Amino acid sequence: MRTRSIAILALILLLTACASVNVTKTGKGFFEPTSPAEVQILKTLPDFKYVELGTLTVTGFDSGETAKMHNAIRAKSSDLGATAVILTEEGLTPGGWGTYMRWATGVAIRKLEGQ
Repeated sequence: MRTRSIAILALILLLTACASVNVTKTGKGFFEPTSPAEVQILKTLPDFKYVELGTLTVTGFDSGETAKMHNAIRAKSSDLGATAVILTEEGLTPGGWGTYMRWATGVAIRKLEGQ
């Protein structure tokens, strides 16, 4: 029984410990960080002018953790001063034990003043 509990705990840790959001700064200059709560998640191009700040690669979130993934994206992109992230691609990949893991790529942007 104890061995089974340890195995289940190890599996849970393995599945939850793999989630990550990697940001690569691609834009020129620096902006003050924004609040993660102010960062919008977009799936289409916005109708306002913007500057690109960086690209994002997101991996390892459980298939049912869309909100958690979006919040992690907001937290990482806000450090660049982003006001929005455009998700360019997203999907599911097979994980262990019949599960699926969520992935996404996107672009962190900042709305230009006066827009």
